[in-house]
Amino acid sequence: AVVGAGLGGSASAYFLQQHFGPQVQLDVYEAAGVGGRLATVTVNKQQYESRGASIHALSLHMQDFVKILGLKHRREVAGKSAIFSGEHFVLEETDWYLLNLFRLWWHYGISFLRLQMWVEEVMEKFMRIYKYQAHGYAFSSLEELLRSLGGEAFVNMTQRSVAESLLEVGVTQRFVDDVIAAVLRSSYGQSVLVPAFAGAMSLAGAQGSTWAVEGGNKLVCSGLLKLTKANVISARVTGISLHSSEGRALYQVHYESTEGQGSAFYDLVVVTTPLHPSRTNFTFENFDPPIPDLPGAFHPSVTSVVHGYLNSSYFGFPDPKLFPFTSILTTDTPDLFFHAMDNVCPVNISAAFRRKQPQEAAVWRVLSQQPLEKPQLKTLFRSYYSVQVTEWPTYPRYDSAKALPPIVLHENLFYLSGVEWVASSMEMVAVAAKNVALLAYNRWHQDLEKIDQKDLMHKVKTEL
Repeated sequence: AVVGAGLGGSASAYFLQQHFGPQVQLDVYEAAGVGGRLATVTVNKQQYESRGASIHALSLHMQDFVKILGLKHRREVAGKSAIFSGEHFVLEETDWYLLNLFRLWWHYGISFLRLQMWVEEVMEKFMRIYKYQAHGYAFSSLEELLRSLGGEAFVNMTQRSVAESLLEVGVTQRFVDDVIAAVLRSSYGQSVLVPAFAGAMSLAGAQGSTWAVEGGNKLVCSGLLKLTKANVISARVTGISLHSSEGRALYQVHYESTEGQGSAFYDLVVVTTPLHPSRTNFTFENFDPPIPDLPGAFHPSVTSVVHGYLNSSYFGFPDPKLFPFTSILTTDTPDLFFHAMDNVCPVNISAAFRRKQPQEAAVWRVLSQQPLEKPQLKTLFRSYYSVQVTEWPTYPRYDSAKALPPIVLHENLFYLSGVEWVASSMEMVAVAAKNVALLAYNRWHQDLEKIDQKDLMHKVKTEL
């Protein structure tokens, strides 16, 4: 059984079938809709991503899914970004790459180069995971996974802030306050106190090239479930109880659907929905020792998709025709009531599609911590036709838990969502899904040589 049909659940189902073979029977439980947080909203008969909008170019599992499913990359529509302090723009992008570099250098010295080197070093080590997974290696804890990629330094990066790590490599406080804060507010809705590893992943996405799936990123989830012919059960899982059969653990999954309550037995269960008490009333029964409550809270996050006319005067452009930006990030200023906003394109982009001119009504996605009130909407927009609000506790509140959650809850009972406490992105979830499938497979077949091995770089080289 797989609990949840978001990206974590659909990728887990796909990888489990890949390793255990086509004869494996897969039930996927989902109370809401397939896709989880990869959702879209409709404005004027067009669909727009409400969250989980862009995928980093180096996301190899996501690239693979798109290829296997015959999906396409969405056509890119160019646009410029700027960082707003609440009073003025502290940094503006231009059409000229060299001018952008010059501005960064002029404002911040070589901080941006130091940032780039730091992010590249982290990403280079992180990319080792694909080699390990291709050779069938798995990890029974998030700490072991991180250690295999970057040693103790990677584990420490989940315990100390991105600000601390960057200041240490010579990035200036001003650059951290202006640029790093803006990127982290737009991705996690949190400050520069998020852990360094989560910060590095977010910053890699901000400076690398990104892409999205034509038709919507959620098509990856529905596509993977269709491909694995998984049995999707429309029900909310309320708990799991442990039984045993012939010396092997057997898990009874209890659920509620429109038809009432039910349950079913499984050899192996992967839970891909958050198990933190603040998010769920999920119970575990008959486990000895009992499965502990997972510490940590989630960060409230609100997406407002607004169809309207931007109030460019608020940003210092009285003439809306002259407003050049399609994406506005913000610094950590107490009075600012939003984290970021961008002029979004539909999930289906035709060859004839053009971005709306700044003086025309366009679809804007505004990210904030609280739902926007009328006066705040009136501050950002001269007038608007519609506002669609999605509230969700999207990301972990990174300062709320000291240790990383476990992957193995019991013999053949695995937890996937804990990976978000390392870093939260589509690719991190896909990497975790592949790891859980390999871990389940290696444990089932008692292939302990493939779990938590030390010095993997050397091992993989000799295998090659």
